[in-house]
Amino acid sequence: MRSVSLPLALTARLSPVVVLAAAGWALSSGPLATPQAAEQQPAEQKTESRSASAPSTSTVSKAYSAAPAPCESVAEKTVESLVPGAKTAGKEIPSTDTELRRTCSWNALKGYDYRWLDVSYEIMQSDEAARNSYAAGVEKNSGGGAVPGLGDSAYSVVNLTTEDKQETREGVVIARASNALVTITYNGSDFESKKAPGTDTINKGAIKAAKEAVAALESDRG
Repeated sequence: MRSVSLPLALTARLSPVVVLAAAGWALSSGPLATPQAAEQQPAEQKTESRSASAPSTSTVSKAYSAAPAPCESVAEKTVESLVPGAKTAGKEIPSTDTELRRTCSWNALKGYDYRWLDVSYEIMQSDEAARNSYAAGVEKNSGGGAVPGLGDSAYSVVNLTTEDKQETREGVVIARASNALVTITYNGSDFESKKAPGTDTINKGAIKAAKEAVAALESDRG
């Protein structure tokens, strides 16, 4: 078999990016009471007023506090099917905070057929933050559609790119489960025909990996 050089676009892969959106709350208070009116307030009412205006010490309840091991999130047989020739153990990408963000990658060139799969987890501080980040991810990857029955909400899109007459087709699935985001990136090329795998092949492969990754997240929650 002759040697094959990968296109520049495939040798410099970027991990899926999830845009974080923070939500804020504006606190407003009513008109201030005059000193005379304040003196006339019953002691019990003053206590209630102070309690109502005191800063809240409660914390937001989160369904997920840490990201699961991404390289264990997809079954070996799934890796073998989606990325023929890849080491099923995968390779975890270094993260600045493994509690909140973890990504695993699999890639291989078998013959002239190339495949790449990424599974990423992002743990947010709240469901609202995850919803905002999910919406931003959908907007960034426009042109796709909803994936029913996957997490609280899920979306998939497939795009085709061509460089030096070499086609690459890439599918992205973004799924939200409470305060967690799961992002799947799956792409492929054929370096002999210069063609890319079909849209249906890439889309179904990405969704299959996403279903297993979300199931692993929910199982890890315990």
